[in-house]
Amino acid sequence: MQSVAIVSKPQRAELGRVLPELCAWLTERGFHPILDRISAEYCPGLSGVSREDLASFHPVLALVLGGDGTLLSAARAFARCDVPLLSVNLGALGFLSEVRLSELCATLACWIAGQCVVESRAMLHVEVIRDGAIHREFEALNDVVISKGSIARMGEFSVYLFDQLAASFRADGLIVSTPTGSTAYNLSANGPILAPDIDALVITPICPHLLTIRPIVVRGDAQVTARVEGVPDQTLLTVDGQEALEVKLGDEVRCRRSQHSIQLLRQGPPRFFDVLRAKLKWGER
Repeated sequence: MQSVAIVSKPQRAELGRVLPELCAWLTERGFHPILDRISAEYCPGLSGVSREDLASFHPVLALVLGGDGTLLSAARAFARCDVPLLSVNLGALGFLSEVRLSELCATLACWIAGQCVVESRAMLHVEVIRDGAIHREFEALNDVVISKGSIARMGEFSVYLFDQLAASFRADGLIVSTPTGSTAYNLSANGPILAPDIDALVITPICPHLLTIRPIVVRGDAQVTARVEGVPDQTLLTVDGQEALEVKLGDEVRCRRSQHSIQLLRQGPPRFFDVLRAKLKWGER
């Protein structure tokens, strides 16, 4: 029997009704639902597994019930396999999660009939180099951010492309973003919007103390290294806004396109500009 993984956003009252019905719907069609621990709380009699272990069950599909944050978490959990993700919007914005809850069963029926489209999204591989060795590694769908802590003093950073110095500057921080993440923190920091199928990365300083420093788009296979030259108080590296690591003076953060990608299940062709207009009011007066 083929398995379907289910990942859910916590503290959503509607899941108490939706998840038992969803599990029954899948079981009737010959699929075995595997729930993360949050989802299992809404299904009496079913046990859950940690989100990080779901991929080891080799599901044919991962259902993500939540918002964009839940999808980002699921993307990292399934980053090393080719499981398509179907994301159902239960959040506030739902920029990546286009399917509404009322459309879930219809979309699943389309998937079973082989009528859905799979959209591939590039990911970012991040290495933190400390004392000449790899200290931590991460995979990110949106971005990696180096930012100052609670004290209102800027940090000092140097950015290298393929080991060539690009710029040194003082700023509140630095964002390295995938095209998918270009509409997230990068957009708030006045970075450019990239279509998700563009093979590129975006480097965006956060509030730089120079008029000449601007965001830059580099080719997708670039290796971007950010070196922390000055730490005002506590400097944090955050991955997709969800995982955090304190960065120390002299640390290097190396970013490059991951060898893994995320497969997003859609009912039809990607509607990136439709979503821009509907969710972010792009181009409206």
